[in-house]
Amino acid sequence: MAKTAIFFANGFEEVEALTVVDLLRRAGIETDMVSVTGDKAVTGSHKIEIRTDTLIENINTEDYDMLILPGGMPGTLNLEACSLLQDAIADFDLKGKYLSAICAAPGVFGRKGILEGRKASVYPGLEGELKGAEVSFDEVSIDGHFTTSRGMGTAIPFGLAIIERLQGKEAADKMGKAIVFRQ
Repeated sequence: MAKTAIFFANGFEEVEALTVVDLLRRAGIETDMVSVTGDKAVTGSHKIEIRTDTLIENINTEDYDMLILPGGMPGTLNLEACSLLQDAIADFDLKGKYLSAICAAPGVFGRKGILEGRKASVYPGLEGELKGAEVSFDEVSIDGHFTTSRGMGTAIPFGLAIIERLQGKEAADKMGKAIVFRQ
C-alpha cells in the first residue's frame, strides 16, 4: 500500500493541503500530515489552525512513496526553510521517488534546480520560480517523478492525479465519480 507525507508550515494554503489529505485518505492511501514547525498545531494562511499527525523530526522519509508540498504564503517559504525537508526532497529526487507540489510550492523544486528540463505548473505569476523548467499552464503537470499544480482551484485535479500515480487511472476515475467531480 502506498504511503505519502504532506508537509505543513505556518501559512499553508488550507484548501490545497486538506483537499489532498481528504482525497488520499478516502482512496485508502496512508497519508501523514507532517509539521515542520516543531509543533503539531499549524496555522494556515487564512488563520485556520489544524493539528498534524506528527513532526518532521519524528519520521523517516524513507518510509514514504511520495512527498507532497501544499502552497500558500508564507507557508511555501517556511517549508523551504526546513533543512530536514530540503534534505528529503534532494534524496527523493536523486532516487527518482515521487515529489508533488501545488500553487507556489513547485517553486521550492524550481529554486533547487531539480525541475530543469521538466514540464511543471505553478501559481500564475510565479513561473520564473521554475528554474529551467518547461512552464505549463495545465491544471496538473506530470513529468517523470514530479506532479505539480497551479493553485487552490486545481486542488481536486491535483489530488486525483496523485491517486492515479499511486493506484492507477481506474481508482482516480472512481474517486472523481464518488465526489461528483466533472461528471
